[in-house]
Amino acid sequence: MVNSYTFDNGLKLIVKQMDGLLSVTMGILVGVGGAYESDREDGISHYIEHMQFKGTNKRNAQEISVAFDNIGAQVNAFTSKDITCYYSKATSARAEQAFEILSDLFLNSTFPEEEAVREKGVIVEEIAMNEDTPDDLCLDLLSNAMYGKSGYGRNILGPVDNVKGFKKADVDAYKAKFYRPENIVISFAGAVSFAQAKAMVEQYFSGMVGGKFIQPQKHIVQQNCSLFKNKPIEQAHLAIGYPGVARASANLEAVQIMNTLLGSGMSSRLFQEVREKLGLAYSVYSYSSHYRECGHFSIYAGVNPKNITQAYEAILQVIQTAKKEGVSKEEFSRAREQLRSGSIFSQESTSSQMLWYGRNLLLEDKIDSFEALQERYDRVTLDDVMQALENIFNESKRSVALVGNVSAALPL
Repeated sequence: MVNSYTFDNGLKLIVKQMDGLLSVTMGILVGVGGAYESDREDGISHYIEHMQFKGTNKRNAQEISVAFDNIGAQVNAFTSKDITCYYSKATSARAEQAFEILSDLFLNSTFPEEEAVREKGVIVEEIAMNEDTPDDLCLDLLSNAMYGKSGYGRNILGPVDNVKGFKKADVDAYKAKFYRPENIVISFAGAVSFAQAKAMVEQYFSGMVGGKFIQPQKHIVQQNCSLFKNKPIEQAHLAIGYPGVARASANLEAVQIMNTLLGSGMSSRLFQEVREKLGLAYSVYSYSSHYRECGHFSIYAGVNPKNITQAYEAILQVIQTAKKEGVSKEEFSRAREQLRSGSIFSQESTSSQMLWYGRNLLLEDKIDSFEALQERYDRVTLDDVMQALENIFNESKRSVALVGNVSAALPL
């Protein structure tokens, strides 16, 4: 059972009651992330997410952690291109206590200066870790190749100089712009009733003052180019990207099925050809990303530097073969069944359900049911998937990223 409610201040609540469970996941989702930032703000969404945990008028940073541990609850947060999410998972008996602590750190963070100094050091180390994780670095570089260094091209973490330079005034101004009730969804999933969840939100969030919120526009540039970054490492990391479809596209499910048969799982064409048949990569896969305004389709492979060109050509050949020779009914059926079962598995996860319903309400202002998703998968035809292959893989719009001990970019 799914219920939603919009409070007078514009805050939205959505609750998926899951009978038979003993736990509940609760999330506070804010419609902001790296894609909304200016050059000066680059990295601030992620910085704020970290700092929210560093103390309130009621608890210091350690006491926040101890409070969750005392009730056996889990807590975490993440920042993406267009969402920041704070969430906790607790037993149903401890749900209200967990929500009180989560609400406290979200609403009442004081951003103490001594904690800010320490946390900036933590984030600088996180940036260094990203620099030392070449597959992540390669996919960040691919985002730059497709979107430039603004909007969806940002990598969430931001540059070191920005992180070191953020002041409390910057945080206050940014939160005043985005951390508004009209731009927030609170999502519950698990052993909790709508009445219980609504009462909790009313108790802790009724003091948020609403107004006329105008969603700031992202600076989005779509382009295509080939970039490389030299790193003295043993393996080369290759990523190829194409413009994709937005979240609300009628072709979304067809693209997802196409992605599954092309590069998701051990039976996919990329895995079978590039790894199993040619032995050119240990890891090779594809994925599809979808945003409000646009999307992209990406392919990644980690290869021996001697095999960069061969692997690149092999991946492109897999795509061309699929477009030219088509997809079999068996492949199509297998890929669709994988997606169906994945959505069924997610129905058994309170965390997945919290994020599914919360994200759809926040970004699309809709309640998207499990049954409706299954029906959309059922409506996709083999012809739809072939059309998706034709539409996505426009070679004149291909972007490429390469990270490794290399001295030149790959040709488009």
